[in-house]
Amino acid sequence: MSSTQPVEYAVAVERYLAASHLSTGSLRVYRIALATWAWALADRSAPVGPDRRRARPPVLPLALLDHPDAAGRFRGAVARRAADADPRTLNRELSILRAAVTWWRTQGWIDTDPTTDLRPLPLPASGSGPLTPEDLRTLFAIRAPLREQTLWHLLHESHAPIETVLALDADDLDLIHRRTRPSAGADLRWQAGTARLLPLHLVGRTAGPLFLTDRRAPANTPAPDRCPHTGRARLSYRRAAELSTACTRHPDWTLRRLRTGTDSVRPAT
Repeated sequence: MSSTQPVEYAVAVERYLAASHLSTGSLRVYRIALATWAWALADRSAPVGPDRRRARPPVLPLALLDHPDAAGRFRGAVARRAADADPRTLNRELSILRAAVTWWRTQGWIDTDPTTDLRPLPLPASGSGPLTPEDLRTLFAIRAPLREQTLWHLLHESHAPIETVLALDADDLDLIHRRTRPSAGADLRWQAGTARLLPLHLVGRTAGPLFLTDRRAPANTPAPDRCPHTGRARLSYRRAAELSTACTRHPDWTLRRLRTGTDSVRPAT
């Protein structure tokens, strides 16, 4: 048993993360997930969307995990979140909570496991082929942010892998000729839908990542992944997938299923 047993849940979270030897990106994911479960312990609904990352979770005693109501509060939180969360995301967050609870128990900080009865959500049958024309019409009619609409159109019309598209910079684009410049590293071409959206999406940006996060980049972000105009970071695949699922509410409409037709991505010469 640890001789420095933490009183607060948040302190126990940081102790667990410090002992986990996770990467910087994984630490962020784990911290957000464990902070979200604090709302369940307080018997309150967690904020959703971007607010979930910015909200300060309630300050709670770690001993609440041993309270007889803890398991029921977690079950209620899972039921509420299952209504609008991607099952894969929720299952990952359940796994993170279980791992933290197991570690806290091995430290002797708590005695019970309130996650014992929590079961992973069944995953929807996920298609592997391209979206149907009807699916695409529905997708492009969604009132989604300009960034997401631009990304969807570019993926569909260029047939490019998502990693290639997210690696593009603003100065890689030849907007007039609807293609990437020879210096881009890959030859991508697009059609009228993307051509209409790209100038609106860029709004005068001439350098830096084509697709950006909503927040300013952390101080240690490499210069190529930071926008010199806005200070925001390059959008990651994980975050792009989360944003797309939040807009579409179709977890099986993955970004990779937008890459239809014959592959037209060639090394630039």
